Amino acid sequence: MVSTGDMTLSSLGLDIDPAVDASVSATLTAVEEALRANVASADPLVAEAARHLADAGGKRFRPMLVALGAQFGDPSAPEIIAAANVVELTHLATLYHDDVMDEAPKRRGAPSANARWGNSVAILVGDYLFAQAADLAASLGPEAVHLQARTFARLVHGQIAETVGPRGSDPIEHYLHVITEKTASLIATSARFGGLFSGAPAEFVEALASYGETIGIAFQLSDDLLDIASESVQSGKTPGTDLREGVPTLPVLYALAGDDTDASAGRLRELLAGGPITDDERHAEALTLLRESAAMKKARETVRSYAEEARAALAPLPAGDPKRALEGLCDFIADRTS
Repeated sequence: MVSTGDMTLSSLGLDIDPAVDASVSATLTAVEEALRANVASADPLVAEAARHLADAGGKRFRPMLVALGAQFGDPSAPEIIAAANVVELTHLATLYHDDVMDEAPKRRGAPSANARWGNSVAILVGDYLFAQAADLAASLGPEAVHLQARTFARLVHGQIAETVGPRGSDPIEHYLHVITEKTASLIATSARFGGLFSGAPAEFVEALASYGETIGIAFQLSDDLLDIASESVQSGKTPGTDLREGVPTLPVLYALAGDDTDASAGRLRELLAGGPITDDERHAEALTLLRESAAMKKARETVRSYAEEARAALAPLPAGDPKRALEGLCDFIADRTS
């Protein structure tokens, strides 16, 4: 069995109705079983490389949103498992491509596919997984195909925007645009798929999609903050990796845009302005200053504001245990970097 990752509802410490928790867990277990079949290939090399990241586990946040969205219709509808696999296969495919573009040596604690098999194989395996996702979407009907294709287009636009940079636009607005397109778009489709293929009413489906997009932004922002705030490998990578690699996440952008006159803020701007911080002493200093900075506090407030916006998007949904589960997820994401 493939690992179910570290973000099932029961692992989050939320006050979740046991029936909802059991339903979501059962869906995620079935998704894992189907995922192994969907990454299979008659070519042994493709099969091994395609299984590489699926076997490494991961949060499975997107399938979880499908399962939660399905609670507003029939969560046992057979299309739910296929829909969850469409979004997870799409997500996995982007990871293969991302690692090539980032020249990443590791992913989820293991050697990345590009480090193990080379860039060409990693790119082609990503393409194969996209093809598998598209084929599975076709089995769900034309609407699923359109939604998956449009989501894929947004993912590509987000990656292009990240690659070319702000090009004169506000860096903070650009950063938020990138994560909206590159991350939140697929999470929105995940929640939409859950409602759509469970047979939920149209107004519920739209509310779920709106929730998914906004909670997707909060989710990515909180991941970026964990890279700074965590003292462990809670974020899935060594703390401060983004600083070392020169990745300008929201706290860094807030710090660079700040006009604080105190010495620590000035020193932090000086350290961050030079790009990647590879020197161990400077890296440790920057990480300490950033953790204690007004910029970090502001970034946490931004995460919470998006989480509250996501909660507000749930207004059209009926009161009950499924809605409380989605609200609990807002609290979890807002609080995990405190």
